[in-house]
Amino acid sequence: MAVQIEHYRDMGTFDYGAVMRMTPLIRRVVCRNPTPFTYKGTGTYIVGTGRVAVIDPGPPLSSHVDDVLAALGSGETVTHVLITHTHSDHSSLTARLQELTGARSYGFGPHGAVRAYDPHDRVDFSAYFTAEEKSRFDKEWDDLPAELKREGPDLDFRPDERLGDGDVVRGGNWTMTAVHTPGHCSNHLCYHLREENCLFSGDHVMGWATSVVSPPDGSMQDYLASLRKLLPRRAERFWPTHGPAITEPDRYVRTCVAHREEREQQIIAHLRAGARRIADIVPEMYVGYDKRLWYPAANSVHAHLLHLVDTARARVVDGDEPKLTSVYELA
Repeated sequence: MAVQIEHYRDMGTFDYGAVMRMTPLIRRVVCRNPTPFTYKGTGTYIVGTGRVAVIDPGPPLSSHVDDVLAALGSGETVTHVLITHTHSDHSSLTARLQELTGARSYGFGPHGAVRAYDPHDRVDFSAYFTAEEKSRFDKEWDDLPAELKREGPDLDFRPDERLGDGDVVRGGNWTMTAVHTPGHCSNHLCYHLREENCLFSGDHVMGWATSVVSPPDGSMQDYLASLRKLLPRRAERFWPTHGPAITEPDRYVRTCVAHREEREQQIIAHLRAGARRIADIVPEMYVGYDKRLWYPAANSVHAHLLHLVDTARARVVDGDEPKLTSVYELA
């Protein structure tokens, strides 16, 4: 029986750029950067009162930093900028926010490994797009602000303070514990807010969709271990950077683990039918999804295949290196 994930997609009523009080200690400002990859946009969190922390300031849109600062109350100041991971829609605005506030930045460290550019190791699904889809996708891309077209790793970010698993950061009336959760990104951190027993889960656990795992910086083995790592914490609520709060996090995380295990079995079934390429597997596994999401899905399938190769359950037929374009078969 297929694993059914009951996603959390209802954002309720909100206005872009406007601050919303979520809990006594948490406010949120949603950035105007909705795309098929960010859902409704980056949700920047302001935590505490007086001397506050900002979690994931967002992409380099000047309007968003203005909105975040406008959300502060009289006499409030940003003292800490906490980064879950170094993807451009999360960390790119950090330097500008620091210039305006003097806050210190915190994170696990700079971005990890980046895939070397190889024009021959690319999966292309454009042949599956209808003329209407291609026209619509092109228009949506053209309409995006230039700043939002530079998606991907943020290679400029360097935290002022490096955080490891279990490190604690304190503010005026809030206490955060860093939880290292590699998988989506090797430097991914979640932050546990002690005073409300909730977890800011970044992109590690999102309610609107499952997280993408993109090698070489992403690792499916690490991702599954990081999901299981969250279960003993017993947080009452997760606040992802994209989408609404997850109100039953333990149940949801267990479902995410089961979903990934099911995806692995689906890939094994494809290989059992004969040697296959990722370009052939994805359209069958992700039929019915927005076809633009097939590209990140290809990275997640690649991560699964790397895990299968590493555990001697699959092998590469046409070479030594397990690439996006390689042919795979069961070992």
